[in-house]
Amino acid sequence: MINVNTKYLGLNLKNPLIVGSSRLTGELNSIRKCVEKGASAIVLKSLFEEQIVEEAQSKLTKNNIDEHYFWFKEAEKKVMDLSFDQRMQLYLDFVLNVKTNVDVPIISSINCLSSKGWPAFASEIEKAGADALELNIGIFPFNTSSKSAEIENTYFDIVREVKANVNIPVSVKIGPYFTNILSFANGLADAGADGIVLFNRFFRPDIDINTRKLVANDNFSSAGDYKMPMRWIALLAASKLNVDLVASDGVHNYEAVIKNILTGANAVQLCSTLYLNGIDVIEKIHNDIITWMEKQGFNSLDDFRSSSLELQSTDASFERTQYIKRSFND
Repeated sequence: MINVNTKYLGLNLKNPLIVGSSRLTGELNSIRKCVEKGASAIVLKSLFEEQIVEEAQSKLTKNNIDEHYFWFKEAEKKVMDLSFDQRMQLYLDFVLNVKTNVDVPIISSINCLSSKGWPAFASEIEKAGADALELNIGIFPFNTSSKSAEIENTYFDIVREVKANVNIPVSVKIGPYFTNILSFANGLADAGADGIVLFNRFFRPDIDINTRKLVANDNFSSAGDYKMPMRWIALLAASKLNVDLVASDGVHNYEAVIKNILTGANAVQLCSTLYLNGIDVIEKIHNDIITWMEKQGFNSLDDFRSSSLELQSTDASFERTQYIKRSFND
């Protein structure tokens, strides 16, 4: 009997296929469809700190409130706090509604730039019924004075403060833009992170050459993008960090799922492939994994998890940074 159960953040999952945070996980009907097709857990659409601030400022503009209003800092703060509280209550109601209507673990997600207000809100998310929390942190060095250590310490501070306010497990979804990902991941683990998701696919603006203005695009990953997170999952797994590992970028098919498990991943997050190939692809990937396991003679994911690390030198294979021509005849 093939068993594709896995464990992530202490949660027992029926398979390694988690649906990542996206528009699909911001609406109950599409969440239900994902679960019906075999998703083992759902990461809810992120609540964005940036969006809350922008909406508050937009409301002031639409109401024709004079910019002199912001001369009174107390008034500005009151408007911002009101918008923050309103959005958070809507999100808490959404968490409760989803948790009531689906039977798989629900992972809430907050996209934050600072620790302001989030530790207390994380506690409210737990009370609403979330099984875990994913911190989707994106802090970019947009000025020359930002030091890498300062940015990393902000991540650590957020994790520590959130962990101090909740009992549910907490994962951190990170981008690939760190000087030393192994050291940074170790810092996240020391701060209390229970899992690390690799990698966040940040907004990538484009330019319309006719209008010369910035434009947004769908920013979907491609099927080959799994290689970067797979590489770092291998190195992190080999370093024996006490955190769970999840691949989230470029996982479009069963091969990418298997490759990430072979290098040590606990699970994967599916996102772009659901848009490009439809929600039915969850069921196809699940069935393809089982077919592959049957052919290979594996009965569980643990039978082959991290086995690629055991078959070769992790350092030599995954730490290579350049192409090497093995012979002049290649």
